[in-house]
Amino acid sequence: MIDLFKTKIGRLRIIAILEGISLLILVFIAVPMKYGFDNPAFVKLMGPVHGSLFLLFLFNTLSVGIEQNWKFKEITWKVLLACIIPFGTFYIDRKILSKI
Repeated sequence: MIDLFKTKIGRLRIIAILEGISLLILVFIAVPMKYGFDNPAFVKLMGPVHGSLFLLFLFNTLSVGIEQNWKFKEITWKVLLACIIPFGTFYIDRKILSKI
């Protein structure tokens, strides 16, 4: 795990996992608490955290894509799309990022 911090792809993988976890917490815990139990506190906490990780993931994906000369139509768009879909970043980490 510590080796992941040494490369840009490793850092992107860590950010992808954190972004994926924050999206799952937001979608499956915070939003139901807000609308089902009328308790918006967790959304107010997790919303900015997820937003920050989302932007960090986008910028790092583009940075790594440029550095690694990824073809947008082959890899980059898949990695960018993954951060919108629940469980997407975990899938992309396993299928693409871990093999680079």
